[in-house]
Amino acid sequence: MKVKEGDRVLLIDEKGKKFLVRVEKGKTLSTHYGIIELEKLIGADFGDFTYTHNKRGKFYIVEPVIPDLMMKVKRETQIIYPKDAAIIIMWLGIKEGSRVIEIGTGSGSMTIALANAVGENGKVYSYDRNEKFQKNAIKNVENAGLIDRVEFKIRQAHEGFDEKEVDAVFIDLPSPWEALDPAVVALKGGGRLGVLSPTCNQIETMSVKMKERGFIDITSFEILLRHMLPRKGMTRPLERMVSHTGYLLFGIKTSIRLPE
Repeated sequence: MKVKEGDRVLLIDEKGKKFLVRVEKGKTLSTHYGIIELEKLIGADFGDFTYTHNKRGKFYIVEPVIPDLMMKVKRETQIIYPKDAAIIIMWLGIKEGSRVIEIGTGSGSMTIALANAVGENGKVYSYDRNEKFQKNAIKNVENAGLIDRVEFKIRQAHEGFDEKEVDAVFIDLPSPWEALDPAVVALKGGGRLGVLSPTCNQIETMSVKMKERGFIDITSFEILLRHMLPRKGMTRPLERMVSHTGYLLFGIKTSIRLPE
């Protein structure tokens, strides 16, 4: 497959450093090796390579995947990492055609993952109370080429949501229980709720409130990711790892049981 004007392209140098760029005429990328004229990438094959203007730097031309798009967003907030996003999508049962509410757009990293998962026939409804953060997220999702699959809305979580009978709800808030009752109303029977929180206290409080409202199969865990350094005769784990980023909590709605 060849690179076209407007494509998002991942350029990887020989030491593994990555640059996510949009291929446009007249645009350049400045690197520590030199300048790359992005227009010259048009017509190149993915998997091929290019050089900087001074031939000091060699860069491989790669089609980005969703983890690349998630990690390269412009950040106004802490993002959700691919290691957590993949599990969230699987445990929420999100697939082609799913309708999903996201509460806490942030920088849009998780929004990108959700939009990719729901496909062309699904929809993500992303709510945030901070207009500045969401404007940045909209640009990030647009850059990922997935803006048509997302509706963005500014609202406080406790004020409720416009959608009903959605397949899943994902909450990323400091006090996720503020969005619990609106999530219960929005979810279809058997719909799934997911929460990401940084502390055990938040997960404990939320799990108790979910049980009170009739959720079943409530489970919580965290994902630790350790990369390996593969080398002939010397393979070992990397010294650094992405360890704790948040605790995940999931449950299945069986009936609406709101407090009196």
